[in-house]
Formats: sequence, C-alpha cells, structure tokens
Amino acid sequence: MARLTYLERRNSTYYARIDIPADLVAHVGSEVRKKSLRTKDENEAKKRLWPVIEAWRTEFDDLRSRRDMTGDDKAVAVWHHYEATLEGYDRKQRAMPTPDQTDAELQRLYRRIDMGEITSDDFFGMVNAYTEYELMLRARTDDTNLRARRLAASKIALTSADIKLIEPAVKDFIARHRLLVDVGSDEYRELCALMTRAEIEALQRTLERDQGDFTGTPKDPLVKPATGTARETAAPGETIMELFENYARENPKSISADTINQARRDIGTFLQHVGTTCPPHRIDKKSVREWKALLMKYPVKATETKAFQGMKLAQIVKHNETVGKPVLTPRTVNRYLSSLGAFCNWLVSHGYLENNPTEGMSLAKDKKKKVFPFTTDQMDALFKSPLFIGCQSDEAPRFWHKPGNILVRDHRFWVPLIMLYSGARPAEIAQLAVSDVRQDRGHWIMDITETSDDDEEDVKTVKTEGSRRVVPVHSELVKLGFLAYHAGMKEAGQSRLFPLAERNSRGQMIADFSREFGRYLTRVGLKKGRGLSLYSFRHGAFDALRRAGYLDEEFNFIFGHVSGNKVTRGYGVLPQGMLEKRTELVNAITYPGLSLKHLFS
Repeated sequence: MARLTYLERRNSTYYARIDIPADLVAHVGSEVRKKSLRTKDENEAKKRLWPVIEAWRTEFDDLRSRRDMTGDDKAVAVWHHYEATLEGYDRKQRAMPTPDQTDAELQRLYRRIDMGEITSDDFFGMVNAYTEYELMLRARTDDTNLRARRLAASKIALTSADIKLIEPAVKDFIARHRLLVDVGSDEYRELCALMTRAEIEALQRTLERDQGDFTGTPKDPLVKPATGTARETAAPGETIMELFENYARENPKSISADTINQARRDIGTFLQHVGTTCPPHRIDKKSVREWKALLMKYPVKATETKAFQGMKLAQIVKHNETVGKPVLTPRTVNRYLSSLGAFCNWLVSHGYLENNPTEGMSLAKDKKKKVFPFTTDQMDALFKSPLFIGCQSDEAPRFWHKPGNILVRDHRFWVPLIMLYSGARPAEIAQLAVSDVRQDRGHWIMDITETSDDDEEDVKTVKTEGSRRVVPVHSELVKLGFLAYHAGMKEAGQSRLFPLAERNSRGQMIADFSREFGRYLTRVGLKKGRGLSLYSFRHGAFDALRRAGYLDEEFNFIFGHVSGNKVTRGYGVLPQGMLEKRTELVNAITYPGLSLKHLFS
C-alpha cells in the first residue's frame, strides 16, 4: 500500500506534512507546513496524523472564511455605524442634566455660600465650586459643538482620504465579524470611506434633532438599511466542529469509532461549503440543499487525487468538469447526508436547531441488490483457489491468485471462513483478542466487544451497541483447525488473535484487505462487476439460517442486529438468546454440497 501523502519520515521519526493551499501561501508565508508526530511507529503515526491534518484544514478554512468581505458585509457596516451613531446620540441626550437637576445644583451652591463654605477670599475655590454648575448649563451646547466640529472634520477626512477619525470603528467592526482585511489595503480604505459617509449622515441627523427635527433621513444613497446580513460567526466554543466533538463524546447512538470518524470527515466537507465559523443555527435547508448538489458532482477520492490538491469542495467540483473523475454514487451522497442528519438530531435535542434540515433530502435509493451471497459452486472454487491452498507469495496482493507453495494462514485465511460460519463482520473478527476466544460452560465462544475509550493499545470497536455479543465457535471451524490456531497464538504470547491485521489511515480494521479481496475474486474469475465481496459471506450466513427454517427475528441478535421493539429491549439484564440457543443457531449455518475437507488441519 502506498504511503500516505500527509505522512513523512525523517531520521526514523514520522511527521505530518501538508501543502499550503495556493490561495493562502502569500498570507501564511510558506508553501509547506510540517509537524513532528513524535513517534517512530508507522501505525501510531497514522493514528496521530489526522487530528493534525484536520486542525490545519480548519485553520485554512477559517482564514478563507474570514478573509473574504462581501458586499453584504459592507452594507451592514455602513448601516450599523449610522444607527450606532444615532443610538449613541440618543443615549447621551438621555443622560444630559435636566432643568430640575441644574436648578438643584444652583440651590446647593447658594447653601454653601450661605454657610461660608464658598467666599470671595478663595478665588480658586469659587471657580471649582461653580465648575460643575457651569458644565451642567453648557452640557447640551458643548455636545452640539463637539458633534458639529466632528462633522466638519469627517467631511474633510472623506475628501482627503484621512482615516484616523473612523479607524477605531472600522477595526471594531472587522474584529466583531471576524473579517480578515489587511490594514491599508484597498478594501480596508474603502470600508473606512463607507463608514465615514455613514457617520456624516448620522451626525447631520443629530444636529437636526437638536433643533427638534426628528424627520430627517439619509440623503447619501449608500447609507440605507442593509437587505443582507453580515457574516455571522459562532460564539466561542459553539462552532459546528466544536459541538460535533461534544456529540462524538456523548455518542447517543453508541456508534463505532470508525463511524464517528467517518461522520467527522463528512461534516468537514459541509464546513467547506458554509465555512468553519458558521454558527449551528445557520444550518438550514438552503445550505444542505446546496451542499448536496455539490456532493452529487464531487469526484471519488478527491482528497487523495493530486489534481485537486489544495482545493475546497466547490473548487474541486468545478475543476472536475475538466478532469472528468467519476463522482460519488447516490448511496455515498446519502451517507454524507446521514452523517449530518444524525448530528443535526443532536443539535435539535440540545436546542441549537429548531428542526433537522436534512429530513427529506436523501436521494432515491437504488433498489438493485448490491451484495449477493456466494453460490455453492462459487465457494467451492474460491476455497480451492491459491489464497486458501497455496499461492506464489503472500507479500503483495498481485501474487495471491497465482498457484504456489506458500500457505496463507493468518487473518486472510481465517476471516472469510469465520464469516462463513458465524456471519460476523470482518472488522469484528480481525480485532479479536486471544482472550476473546474461550470456553464458557462447555462451549467455545468468540466474545465480540470493544475496548474502553482510554485504552489506546489493541483498540477494538463495534458498529453499534447491539453489536456487542457472544458468538459460539461453529463445529466446522473446529474441524478446520481454528482452535489449534488460537492455541498457537496463545502459546506464542500474542495478545491479538490476528496480529497482522491492520487498520487503514481512517482507523478502519482490515479495510485494505476487504478491498483487495474483492479484486482477488475478479482475478480468480469469480466476479465481474459488482455483487460479490467479503460481505457475501455474511449474507450467506443469513440465508443459511433462513434455509434452516429460522425467522429473522429469531437470529438477528447473533449477527449484531438489535431486534425487539424499543420497550422490550429496555427490560431485563440477560442478553437475548442464552448460550445453548446461540450454539444451536450457529451450528445450523450449513452449506449443502460444500466440502472443505481439503482445508482441515
């Protein structure tokens, strides 16, 4: 497997590496960013890699979203400054001394004179005593004069391009709306001029109001109520991705870590559309609809394609009109929508949204079945093919289908067989610990479970809460030598049953083998197009139990599918299907006409 583009090794230590997007190079000041992952182990480096990459991507998106100032931003800046100036005037007028307060101050002065506290012998004392009264008398006149002088100065500043007077208000607007506008740039000076014009209009209104005229309206055509809205930013700690991390920690549906990570990446593409600083309440039908339209044109594996390097969602879609890469299937688009939808349900329940905007957005499903179970003839041919009876080499997948004397007896051999006789998912099998296979009341079982969140070694995950289960070892697996293999791993001191089974860069267990197995089926002539895959064994196990006369609700729990209604599932503590019943069900999985004696140890 090719090494990850974002992963670099220097002097035995792994580093995260990313190319700075072309449109941000000038702002960031470099073309590449690197960070040590502080490990020499490649698998550990892969675990540490993605949080670093996602943090960089978020930073890049944030720079982009803060950098661009729209026409709406400018219109809002103008109108808000106009209104703020008038509101400041009104507030100050309300604080001005009333005639009663001025008269009360004069009476206080008279009392102090009568009491001898103020005399003509103390000149400075007299001045200080009368200062407060004089300021109260002149407060309105002085304030009017100050505004008139600022109005005159603002007009001169506008014609001379002097921005000193208006700059504090401009910088405040930029900071509050998290706009990244370079001081001194043309855009910055334009905003200064626009807000100066707003202030001129507002100051003229205040002078009219001093004369009792409150009917005045702006005469400058640029100073008018804004029809759009300025870019709204999330409150600290409440960005969409920060809330997603809260959702991930809470994990209300107890979904697997793989699914959470997939949802994190899916929602990351949504943020490419709406911006990383978008507040959660701005997730609406319009934004989801536009995102879905982009996803329907989004190329497969775009982030791994060099032609799209450094591009955002919309840019990738546009560039793919030239590149012509195949786009996401409706099923995959629906997965993206499902990831966002589950998160939006959490946002609704926590008061961040009124309703879920993804409802009704899914694309029509393809009714055609995507995965089929193997026929007996296909299984007979498969288990007599080189991967199971001897191949040329077990190093590279391209050698697996070529006959040879190399016997593969690791997870590549056992996972398909265990799936065949248990219906378990490939990742559930591949992550088994040696201690997960043991005897219980006379029966050998596989305990499919997960590790705790703080256990970073030999991580195990399950798809859903119902996936945690005990599955008896099929008698046919015992004949094939599975328990002998287990004993060998235990004797060797291995903690994992299949120590060579690996997670991919996304943390998905044996996803690479699953993909290569599909290619193997094509190479040995069993597969043309879609229909057969590693999951065909799981489908076959379902059919085997139906063929044995069982109903789905009688065996769903064996496969990790939760059955029963929501009420009955919540009662009692014993798991569905006691061990004897589970053993009966598993051993009922048979395939008439299939013989695997040639594989028996």
